Amino acid sequence: MESIDIGVEKPFECTIVHRLNRFVVEIQVASSLHRACLNNTGRLKEYLFNGSIGFCTKNSRPLKTAYRLFAIREGDLGTIIDTQLQMKTFEKALATGLIPWLDGCIILRRNVRLGNSVIDYLLAYGEKQIYLEVKSAVMREGRYAMYPDCPSVRGRRHIRQLIERRATGGAAAILFIAGLPNVEAFKPNRAGDPELCDFLIEAQNTGVDIRAIAIVYNPRDSSMYLYCHDLPVEL
Repeated sequence: MESIDIGVEKPFECTIVHRLNRFVVEIQVASSLHRACLNNTGRLKEYLFNGSIGFCTKNSRPLKTAYRLFAIREGDLGTIIDTQLQMKTFEKALATGLIPWLDGCIILRRNVRLGNSVIDYLLAYGEKQIYLEVKSAVMREGRYAMYPDCPSVRGRRHIRQLIERRATGGAAAILFIAGLPNVEAFKPNRAGDPELCDFLIEAQNTGVDIRAIAIVYNPRDSSMYLYCHDLPVEL
């Protein structure tokens, strides 16, 4: 496993009480209740239940929430549910050459317009430009990391746009970040959104590059780890 330092500041454990809405979770720190912001719009039912143990940081400036929840304990490790943290980990791994299939690529722009969508990254590989959309895969089924855990109109739109990009000769890719420990492959969750899964198959058949990586949080040293740079994808 490769350690990736992205500067998570003074993380500590908390206990999940319940999710208040898409962006706020009530947590218990010591004997006090607090609100923590959550950067993940998935349902996350297998993580955000009363009594589960999370990892959070204290917000450094005044916000509506005092804390930020970024991971949930799973055994001795932590599932990274914060999508921004997942993407920061990916960016650091890319910049330090830890993802061989992206060797030589650099980030030209973030949040770039493509048709009627905003795609996460525009990469450059020499003269070639690649639109790359990143999705968080933290749902588990046995040895598989999965996405999505609920219907995603936005996700369908992104994939459809990348299919159109590839069909006109441009380069396009989708990266699934499996932010949980001990997975061996990625597969789409057909029960969550069957139409999106069909779009992924169409994307692969059109030539969109579909990849996955696996990362995990280790509370022993408060670090993120890349433990698979090219996780098998099974569509």
